[in-house]
This record gives sequence, structure tokens and C-alpha cells, in this order.
Amino acid sequence: MKVLDLVQSRRDIFSVQEDATVHEVARYLREHQVRSVGVMDTAGQLAGVVSHSDISNKVAAENKCPAWMHVSEIMSRGLVIVRPEMALDECLRLMEKHSVFHLLVVEESGRYLGMISVTDLLQVIASDHKARADMFESFLFPQR
Repeated sequence: MKVLDLVQSRRDIFSVQEDATVHEVARYLREHQVRSVGVMDTAGQLAGVVSHSDISNKVAAENKCPAWMHVSEIMSRGLVIVRPEMALDECLRLMEKHSVFHLLVVEESGRYLGMISVTDLLQVIASDHKARADMFESFLFPQR
């Protein structure tokens, strides 16, 4: 299975503009029930990523005002990007190598397609193992 298999069925690509305030982004994360989003620059290109932990660690823990800070001040810029044609098992290894829970999906042209999370990958793995177990069970215990 490839990254594209996960992202092509999604209707929404969650992202915010880099000039948005941290307060606006925190509300956006809550409203959409996501833990992180891509941050787009003025040209519409992926410039960074911001997560709940960025807001907690870089704003709340430092007692800074989220209404006065722009997300560009706290976003992560060292992006771990994957292409749509990448295999999911490679993604899992990449997450482990970089100690991240989300990977940003970007086409060769630079178009941002969204994120995949460790939860997405675990759901695929679990469903694959269940399918294999069901097949094995039907082989061992055929219907009479």
C-alpha cells in the first residue's frame, strides 16, 4: 500500500496560513479535531508544520500571548516530507528514524496533499493483519 492510497480518499486538507495567530490556529486544531497542520506561506507552498505540542511548549509553557504571536514564530521548519508513491512501511521507518508522529505528503510539483499519522499507519497494519488472520482461519476451518 502507498501513501496515495491513504490520502486520495480524504476530502479535507488541513492547513493554516503562516500569518495566522497562534490563537486562531489553536482554535482551528480544536474545531477540526486534528493534532497538527501544515503551514502555508503567501505563495501557497508548504513552509512548516505546527502541532498542539508546539503551542503548549513554545507558547503556553513560556507564558506568551497566543493572540499576539504568529504561527510562523513557533512552527517547525525541519519538515519530514514523503511523496504519494512511497510505501507505507517506509513511512513507518521514517517516523521512527525522525521521532515524529506525522509525515507531510507533498507531490513532486510541491503541491501539499496533507498528512499521514502514525495512527493512520497502525490502522492499515491492524486491518491487514485481521485480513490475513481471517484468511488463515477460513483455510484451517472451512465452511461445511
